[in-house]
Amino acid sequence: MKRVSREDILSGNLIKTLLVLSVPVIINSFLQTMYNLTDTYWLGKLGTDQLAAINLVTPMQNLIINLGSGITVAGSVLISQYLGAKEDKGARSMANQIFACALIFSIVFMILCSGMAPLIVRWLGADPTQDLYRYAKTYLQLVMLDMPFLFTINMYTSIHQAEGDTLSPMLLNLMGICINLVADPALMVWLKLGAAGAALATVAAKAVPAIIAFIALQNRKHIVYLDLRKLKFEKDKLRQIVTVGVPSAIGGSVQQLGFLILSRSVFAYGKNSMAAYGIGNKVNGIISLPSTGIGSAVSIVVGQNYGANQMPRAQKAVRFSVVMVVGFLAIGGFILSRPMISTSIVKIFSDDQEVIEKAADFLSILALWCFANGVHDTANGFFKGMGKTTVPMVVDISRLWVFRFGTLYFCDLVLHMGVRSIWYAVVVSNGIAALILLIVYLSGVWKKWKPSVKKKEYK
Repeated sequence: MKRVSREDILSGNLIKTLLVLSVPVIINSFLQTMYNLTDTYWLGKLGTDQLAAINLVTPMQNLIINLGSGITVAGSVLISQYLGAKEDKGARSMANQIFACALIFSIVFMILCSGMAPLIVRWLGADPTQDLYRYAKTYLQLVMLDMPFLFTINMYTSIHQAEGDTLSPMLLNLMGICINLVADPALMVWLKLGAAGAALATVAAKAVPAIIAFIALQNRKHIVYLDLRKLKFEKDKLRQIVTVGVPSAIGGSVQQLGFLILSRSVFAYGKNSMAAYGIGNKVNGIISLPSTGIGSAVSIVVGQNYGANQMPRAQKAVRFSVVMVVGFLAIGGFILSRPMISTSIVKIFSDDQEVIEKAADFLSILALWCFANGVHDTANGFFKGMGKTTVPMVVDISRLWVFRFGTLYFCDLVLHMGVRSIWYAVVVSNGIAALILLIVYLSGVWKKWKPSVKKKEYK
């Protein structure tokens, strides 16, 4: 693995560039999965009340993170376009604007959520007279302290990915995971801080990498660096951030809300179905890592080539990416969909026979059709690279709220398929969303769109 230069992205070997960009993203996503599994393992040691308390408020935490992610998505896209247009001064100015916006957002919501934690936990249904309420309130108040650190790391990732460096963010994330591996048991179990220890471990795992990221972002040896002494808010750049970032923020938040409601629908089929659903989604997340990595790589390559007015090269990157990822997922998915293999995989996570049967069935269906994720993520990366985040937003919201829930109710109420209604709702909605994005791409309507960044904007 190595860092990819602007020259590689704009004129180098495309297949090599896409692979070098995507592999660290794939590894980074895998490490994040391991981070979550580590948390899950040690949370299981706390007892039912503390585990339930953390699970109760985690969706609220995720909702805020998704809301703020629009800022960092805008940063990666817009900085890529400035770099492609070879407007390095504009890229540095945009980095300053994005960082300031992300920091303000994180501090405001840190204060709001920490201060309103008692109200939020009561609104979520916890009884103030019970220990669960106290654990949830304490956890939310403490874990929200990591918001400025989290967004500093996210900004570091956005800026470096825009430059074509996906390796450094991966190494930074690895450092955080190593800290978390030590801090989780030390604070939660050995010091017996329980839920509070879980929150403090998260803060510690973000704080150290964030400090390093902040120092590194001011390194003038890079093309893009922060110079906060010259920070001056510019209306045109703030307008660009809102235009690109708001759709991503809305899309992520609305999807998070939809996932909460979908989980309630799954739970209606019983706790075994809920367990099977969770196992299937975890394994599917690992299966889809190549798709996620290629999607991020496409966004970077398209962003810079779009800024450089090299759309034929951007299209070529999309074609290469679709062939690579769809071919890989089709073959791998077919293998994993075989009942013997899917059953062997889910047995790692459960020894309950009913859960194993349901999870294996779900995984077989997901794996067989996982190639649709390759089409979806590649097309998504294309539109995000162009800064047209409204298209992915509309499609992804429709995927969940229209296609997934629509398929679920049709399969359940009309076809009476029981819990398999959930399984088919997931794959059908994913397939429809991928098809829509592909049709929009093939229609060529995007050829009429103009870049957010114009060459020679800066003299």
